[in-house]
Amino acid sequence: MLYITLAICFFASILLTPLVKKLAFKIGATDKPNQRKVHSRIMPRLGGLAIFLSFLIGILIFNPSNELLGEYHLSIVIGSFIIILTGMLDDVKEISPKVKLLGQIAAAAVVVIYGGLQVEFINLPFGGIIDFGYLSIPLTMIWIVGITNAINLIDGLDGLAGGVSSIALISIAGMALVTGSPYVTIMALIVAASTIGFLFFNFHPAKIFMGDTGALFLGYIISVLSLLGYKNITFVSLIIPIIILGVPISDTFFAIIRRLVNKQPLSAPDKSHLHHCLLKSGFTHSQTVLLIYLMAALFGLAAFIFSQATVWGSIIVILALLITIELVVESIGLIREDYKPLLNFLKGFKTVNVKNR
Repeated sequence: MLYITLAICFFASILLTPLVKKLAFKIGATDKPNQRKVHSRIMPRLGGLAIFLSFLIGILIFNPSNELLGEYHLSIVIGSFIIILTGMLDDVKEISPKVKLLGQIAAAAVVVIYGGLQVEFINLPFGGIIDFGYLSIPLTMIWIVGITNAINLIDGLDGLAGGVSSIALISIAGMALVTGSPYVTIMALIVAASTIGFLFFNFHPAKIFMGDTGALFLGYIISVLSLLGYKNITFVSLIIPIIILGVPISDTFFAIIRRLVNKQPLSAPDKSHLHHCLLKSGFTHSQTVLLIYLMAALFGLAAFIFSQATVWGSIIVILALLITIELVVESIGLIREDYKPLLNFLKGFKTVNVKNR
């Protein structure tokens, strides 16, 4: 039954996207080109609605609320409607960042306060517990809002956010299958199938953008599903969803660092995100997107290896990831062109070794 449901979601998305495209033009949900954007013509940007409608079809057919952890299902669906309405308003009317943030907070509040999804404590690897107490609600909401915005920030190239989100959802589904969370597995696969169908129209050259309708919905659903299997968890397993979402999280993190270094407001837009830097490095549009897909897939693989490793093995995986990320950041100038401490160190170390021979 699940395979049939996924096939229906996939084809529903393919059939619904052209209809949503017509609707976008009719109601004025279009994206005009400017100096920050890669596209050069007016584009419809309501594509996320096709993903959401396909997702609704999937959950109505399969009814995953009957599965394990399904007690959160109603709050997740309600929160999804709130986030979709927020995204649609922004795609049509371009609402202020404050109003958009309020919509995200409302969606997060539904699943955290009404639904009861909260990370309450963490078991430390060498003994002891961190009990979040009253902080469990705000911390969980910060995670949901943060990941929602992280997915929104990487939505800068044709097919980028949709592809990275699909890879993250498949990774989450795989991890949930291993840990015995059927509800998370089913929900993640339904959203992934709906998103992959949309990618037929969104990959370069795109015929339609997912807009904030899609980016906010995908960010929201990914943030919630990544938490469902990891409530009241060990410190080590808390890292798993962070690794799976390594591409959007690292891009957002370095965007904040970049703006602090350059003494710019945190909300200031720029053309120095990961995809911008790869384009500047000489990669084509499609190559850049596929390269970031590869990065996302490697993060997903690293998360699986991390989950199966010992504590010390997990530490080695984390160190390897951090060093790799730093090398990529310095190589493409993600923070600043002259920011290359590790590369300069390695260059100096190599020079010293050559002289000593």
